[in-house]
Amino acid sequence: MQEAIVHLRRSDPVLCSIIDQVGPCQIQFRDPDFETLVKSIVFQQLSGRVANVIFGRLASAAGGKLTPHNILKLRPARMRSLGLSAQKTAYIRDLARHTRDGRVVFEDLHHLPDDGVIERLTQVKGIGVWTVHMFLIFALRRPNVLPTGDLGIRNAIRKAYEMSDLPNPAQIESLAAPWHPYRTVASWYLWRSLETDANL
Repeated sequence: MQEAIVHLRRSDPVLCSIIDQVGPCQIQFRDPDFETLVKSIVFQQLSGRVANVIFGRLASAAGGKLTPHNILKLRPARMRSLGLSAQKTAYIRDLARHTRDGRVVFEDLHHLPDDGVIERLTQVKGIGVWTVHMFLIFALRRPNVLPTGDLGIRNAIRKAYEMSDLPNPAQIESLAAPWHPYRTVASWYLWRSLETDANL
């Protein structure tokens, strides 16, 4: 981690300022498994508080352990009664079927490059590139992920680099070129910069 911090400080003075104000990097990782990806689906477009409540209800209804078998034992109507939309219910059930049938094998994802993980997981309904980027960062612990479609990243860059408009993916890629191969750490600092009251 220290190597990443040193590299980012040297490569970008704006990011250096953010690092100084945010402090040590403390990424909270999760297990790279079925349950973590289900949680990502539940959290899509919801506040953390509401999503946590719904996820807790789902885990409880599934017997405390989210597995493909336990998910598929639940009827769709039962899942919707927990607070899941019909869409998210369909997405989670599709992921359960993909996992049960061996089309998604979580143990194999470690061996795939980032693009390979994206290709494999986006075959599941409701799992887009953003969701896979979060999985790559927080579950597979990949060091060089840049979620260009993330609204938080776009807002943080606009604020820190004093842009008049939200940057598009191409602009973010160009700006982030010096951050290689530690774009994950840079992304974490950008997210955290939005939580500070400092004028970055």
